[in-house]
Amino acid sequence: AELEPGAAKKIAAIIGAMYEELLNTVTKTEFNELKEIVRDLSEAQKELVQAQKRTEARLEELAEAQKRTEARVEELAEAQKRTENRVEELAAAQNRTEKALLKLTKEHGETRKQLGGLTNTVGYTLENEAFKHLPHLLEKDYGLKVRGRLKRDFVTGKEGNWLEVNILGKASKNGKEFVLIGESKVQLSKKGVDEFIRKKLKHLDGVFENIFPILVTHMITSPDVEQYARDKGIALYYSYDF
Repeated sequence: AELEPGAAKKIAAIIGAMYEELLNTVTKTEFNELKEIVRDLSEAQKELVQAQKRTEARLEELAEAQKRTEARVEELAEAQKRTENRVEELAAAQNRTEKALLKLTKEHGETRKQLGGLTNTVGYTLENEAFKHLPHLLEKDYGLKVRGRLKRDFVTGKEGNWLEVNILGKASKNGKEFVLIGESKVQLSKKGVDEFIRKKLKHLDGVFENIFPILVTHMITSPDVEQYARDKGIALYYSYDF
């Protein structure tokens, strides 16, 4: 059966309206989706911008840190230079000190040499006076009669080596022969007494049958030195005895 023209038009209008409605519905959905996509892109862009800003801020912080590091390195370099300069100054000062010490050592050696010469001069003077007066004193105090003159000389020790003897001579008593072995000390101490025994008398023990030891001094270091020497069998005379 055929539709009436009026009914066909109504059906066509309904179908057209439905189509247009369907077309509009699809377009709105897609548009909304597109808007969501654009919104998402905008948010992502904002995040990228923020990330870029944070990156730039971090880079600026790193740049500042690098500047501080470089400044610190320069400070350390300057400090190192100052340290090296100070070390050079200390080395120069040490060199001057060593030269001064060397000079003082030489001067000290010369002073000791001069003092040694002065001590020898004083000692020789004391011995020279002893040579003159000991013969009389030994005969008066010990009954020893000196034969010949007293002198400085060398004798051979029991080990075969030469020993310098400051006061050397011969004497006799009641037919008994003695060898006088003496030494002068500007200032006599117990240590000086022991050195005389150790360095001279012990090395001559057995070389001469009878040794008569003598010490001559200007003064003693303590009151008990005189008795200490006499207890060791050593005759002691002072310069004021002459």
